[in-house]
Amino acid sequence: MISFFNRNQKEEPQRAPREDREDKEIVFSKAVKAGKRVYYLDVKKDRRSDLFLSITESKRKSVTEDGQFIFEKHKIFLYKEDFDKFEEAMKEVLDYMRQAMPAVEPAEADAPAESETTEPEAQAPTEEA
Repeated sequence: MISFFNRNQKEEPQRAPREDREDKEIVFSKAVKAGKRVYYLDVKKDRRSDLFLSITESKRKSVTEDGQFIFEKHKIFLYKEDFDKFEEAMKEVLDYMRQAMPAVEPAEADAPAESETTEPEAQAPTEEA
């Protein structure tokens, strides 16, 4: 009689933990700090060596009893076939927002409140079209 229960099981190849695999794939990275949030723009390689963009928002949410921060993370992956569409949409949205809102210099967003500054900042040159 043939026994089907004693078959040799194929062993699954050991894989590195997901975090280790992701770290090895990053080929270029840029971080943007914005208050309690940090945005990471990571260029990564997939298994076929194609590049894609991973955008991660990391937000500090709270502190544990032992003083450790807890972070909430959100990720977006952008692949090469969508680069042009995403770039055009982003440009259009940012152009709209710049026209609809009063100008805010990036340095002003992270600067301390007015009462904490000692000298007024020099006026930025106007932007050429």
